Amino acid sequence: MPELQQLFYRHCKYILYLLAIYFLGWGFTDYKTIFMGLILGTSVSLYNHWLLLRRTVRLGEAVAEGKKVYSMGTLMRMVAAIVAVYVAMKFPDVFHLISVIIGIVTVYAVIMIDFVVQQIFKSRK
Repeated sequence: MPELQQLFYRHCKYILYLLAIYFLGWGFTDYKTIFMGLILGTSVSLYNHWLLLRRTVRLGEAVAEGKKVYSMGTLMRMVAAIVAVYVAMKFPDVFHLISVIIGIVTVYAVIMIDFVVQQIFKSRK
């Protein structure tokens, strides 16, 4: 599991860099609702990624001990995304809905880009 946590920490670092850029965009541009939507969606995305890591580690421990695991936390991740979209719909003057949705899928884009970059580095060695 150390390599899984190492992957998570690398993804977390990239997401935090993106969040820093979003905060700068929120502070220095006129597109405040768009950047607030990206901040909300990306934060929920990072939470979902952390939750998935935690559940995966528990699954690995349970399999090693011969126990059963009933869920990977899909419902909790869906609820977090639905709550973020609900908040964006409830406060459209603060959050841009499309930006929230883009932010929610940000971690998946980061995972795919990181995979491609790691494969390129691995093929060069």
